[in-house]
Amino acid sequence: MDKENELRVTDRRRVYLDDEGTERVSADNEQPSLKPSYVEELEARTKAAERQVQEVQSRFDQLRQQLQRETDETRQRLNRSADERATAEKAKFISMLLPVMDDLNRAMNAASEDAPRDAIVEGIRSIATSFQSALTNAGVETIESVGEPFNPELHEAVDTEVTDGEMDGKVIEEYSRGFRMGDRLLRPARVKVGRAEQAREATE
Repeated sequence: MDKENELRVTDRRRVYLDDEGTERVSADNEQPSLKPSYVEELEARTKAAERQVQEVQSRFDQLRQQLQRETDETRQRLNRSADERATAEKAKFISMLLPVMDDLNRAMNAASEDAPRDAIVEGIRSIATSFQSALTNAGVETIESVGEPFNPELHEAVDTEVTDGEMDGKVIEEYSRGFRMGDRLLRPARVKVGRAEQAREATE
């Protein structure tokens, strides 16, 4: 074969020497990319979008953790504030009861010293007045009973008594006082309720 018809082959592989001095062939050009350029561009955009989603998710997680910490701190602060208010109210109420204790001690001393009966009674009356004032200052109200229509939400009927028609269904005697604080019933009044003669006969 003459040189004019000789087939020429151009080797475009890159030859380089490795660390040991041995010739190596670079594979960069051995397998050319078969993907169209627009596919490669879409893949690049997809990877960029995935990175952006990961960054957004990471930022979201950070914000959620920060919000959780702030919520926990706010809840703890509100709980401490509520506990402090409750303690302050309790201390205020106890301080209002201290004069009652003083009156009780004076009454006991008077009784032990054989003080006149009137003085002892006056001391007890003073104690009751002081205690009632403390309850009133704390927002406690006395439930009206005698002469009022019987109300099962405020009164506890422990006895009945035949009476005239005017007092039928009304409280005629109070055994123990009832108390409430605003809309909250602390204790119902224990009472005796009047019942007309006709009502008793109908019941029998």
